[in-house]
Amino acid sequence: MPDTVSALGSPAGRREGPAKVTGTARYAAEHTPTGCAYAWPVPATVARGSVTGIDDAEALALPGVVAVLTHRNAPRLTEPDDATLGVLQDARVPHRGWYVALVVADTLETAREAAAAVRVTYAEEPFEVTLRADHPDAHVPEDEDGTSGEHVRGDADAAFASAAVHVDVRYRVPPLHNHPMEPHAATANWQDGRLSVHDSSQGSTTVRDTLAALFALPKEQITVVSEHVGGGFGSKGTPRPHVVLAAMAARETGRPVKLVLPRGQLAAVVGHRSPTLHRVRLAATADGTLTSVVHEVTGHTSRIKEFMETGAAATRVMYPSQHARTTHRVVPLDVPTPSWMRAPGEAPGMYALESAMDELAVALDIDPVELRLRNDTGTEPDSSKPFSSRHLAECLREGARRFGWSQRDPRPLSRAEGTVLIGSGVAAATYPTLASPSRASAHAHPDGSFEIRVNATDIGTGARTVLAQVAADALGVPLDRVRTEIGDSDLPAAPLAGGSSGTASWGWAVHAACTRLAESLAERQGQPLPPEGISAKADTKGTADADSDYARHAFGAHFAEVGVDTVSGEVRVRRLLGVYAAGRILNPRTARSQFIGAMTMGLGMALTEGSTMDAAFGDFTEKDLAAYHVPAHADVPDIEAYWVDEDDPHINPMGSKGIGEIGIVGTAAAIGNAVHHATGVRLRELPLTPDRILNGEV
Repeated sequence: MPDTVSALGSPAGRREGPAKVTGTARYAAEHTPTGCAYAWPVPATVARGSVTGIDDAEALALPGVVAVLTHRNAPRLTEPDDATLGVLQDARVPHRGWYVALVVADTLETAREAAAAVRVTYAEEPFEVTLRADHPDAHVPEDEDGTSGEHVRGDADAAFASAAVHVDVRYRVPPLHNHPMEPHAATANWQDGRLSVHDSSQGSTTVRDTLAALFALPKEQITVVSEHVGGGFGSKGTPRPHVVLAAMAARETGRPVKLVLPRGQLAAVVGHRSPTLHRVRLAATADGTLTSVVHEVTGHTSRIKEFMETGAAATRVMYPSQHARTTHRVVPLDVPTPSWMRAPGEAPGMYALESAMDELAVALDIDPVELRLRNDTGTEPDSSKPFSSRHLAECLREGARRFGWSQRDPRPLSRAEGTVLIGSGVAAATYPTLASPSRASAHAHPDGSFEIRVNATDIGTGARTVLAQVAADALGVPLDRVRTEIGDSDLPAAPLAGGSSGTASWGWAVHAACTRLAESLAERQGQPLPPEGISAKADTKGTADADSDYARHAFGAHFAEVGVDTVSGEVRVRRLLGVYAAGRILNPRTARSQFIGAMTMGLGMALTEGSTMDAAFGDFTEKDLAAYHVPAHADVPDIEAYWVDEDDPHINPMGSKGIGEIGIVGTAAAIGNAVHHATGVRLRELPLTPDRILNGEV
């Protein structure tokens, strides 16, 4: 049946769904031009130093090997703004896993074999990879965007010292890795000085612009296509070395080149969530009113590019107190460069804050839901701006009702089933409502159909479908009359899919273009369209990025019930429930999928996911899905996502807020708080693995 759903808010099915389930959707590595060669990278095996020699004779002697690129013969690039992309330009090795060579061959198997045959010698240097809060090189980064650095109001230390009740606690979140289902991949082809690339990316406009700068080409000579992307979680939010290497190899060999990064190499070259050390100090009056909030976060970064996991940013918007200090410190080490991972900053930061809130509730002997309600506010504490909308209290109350929170015995160790202790916990969630300038065009055809063009990227979120709904709603036509073109840098330029801002950014431009087109059609007063149809364009620069008088955020609440096996130490999440206030929900079907996916990722953060930086070798020990454990279906037997209706006229024309990331924010804290309720033991380092549970003497 044709899809005739037109209004926003309807559960329209994903337009690309049939192509994905039948295998006809083509991803970056599934484009194989005639004469395509295959590349395989060679990572450095030392944690710091420089390359002193490369013996590629054995590799080049293998039948089918086309070339071995190194810093001695690779094409020269302009100095990149992002130092992680300056691959094969010099002999330096800033961290283990840095690429020192690239083999190109007729087949993938030959390229892999030849890469193993390349012999590299190094001048090793002393290295340091261990994060410490008291590291002498720890420093407060520049606060260019208002999220890093240190923010102070009042005298937090004096207020803390004089408070009736206070907690002073430390938490640790380990390095985390994105691990999208589709590895990072690119297929590059040069023809007559023009570069065409199929890349697994969250934003092909950004990739095009970056390649243009690196290869000193006009942007018009480069096309980057990211038609289907198998997940990214932030790791594909900026260009990564694979696309640069593929383009270099294709230029050097004169052949199309395909490069798919092995999963075991991803941890070193596509970013990771920095480990973070948190110290949270909360002080309150006897009735639970917060009087002082201090949140200090220390994370690591590489020595070639500074990146801060802004874990205290969410603390600045959550709870009011007259006195507060939130501080970020970053330590440069000989580690791979960290980068974005779903809800960067908010995910680890709210784990610490919401765990500390639970500890404060215990110290005050106040219900943890009630404590949060008593500290609700209509004004953003850090900026003093009024919230455009904040329905955190409604989320907490509705979640408590659905979860059956009132039936909970607040005493730890109060419920058991044989050797399994049962507990429940709660945590709040928040994520900023963002939008960036975007362009879009809308075209009306004489046959009554419409075509929307915008370089949005669908990384599994259902962007094609929702943008068609935005267009159909603005045009006042059935959904099945609207086609969308996305994922190609030749389309109207658009920002990347990240920061839960994609739909707001692209949809704003689509709405504007379609509104103008609808006005043009109305002016024709029923006259037939010309054979070529008519079009309208929009550019939201100066509008989507304009300053606002309001603080704009989504909010939510998570409730978790766990069972802790006192014999094995295993924690099983029995129920997980989230309730969100995220503006107008444009498509309930795809929205629920986003919420549940993020909640599942938060469950992994709480119980199974974690990486270890080996101090002796300077390497992540959990490199693949055999060692880095992501949740499976069996780990989430009962997971529910709901939302409260929210009408917010101060955010964008659709009234929507981002939904892709808020589901992970707070989930780990809710689970950790439930474990404490079950066992009476407070564990402050993730993940909550059986060894940690048993060592906590459950």
